[in-house]
Amino acid sequence: MTSDADILSQIKALVHEEHQLTSGTGNHERRLHIEEQLDQCWDLLRQRQARREAGQDPDDAEARPVSEVEGYLQ
Repeated sequence: MTSDADILSQIKALVHEEHQLTSGTGNHERRLHIEEQLDQCWDLLRQRQARREAGQDPDDAEARPVSEVEGYLQ
């Protein structure tokens, strides 16, 4: 079971790594992968929040595939 705090911690670690790669001569493929992981994390947090607001169990939310979350409009 993943909590909101766990997801936020993962987001923080990914953002830190992304900033390190951006400020240096980082690997472009790794940055793209980090962006995809961040999109999945944020989507999972939004799912958990929506389930809570609907009176459902947020622990039933699941990470969606990258192909799905990358297609969302911002």
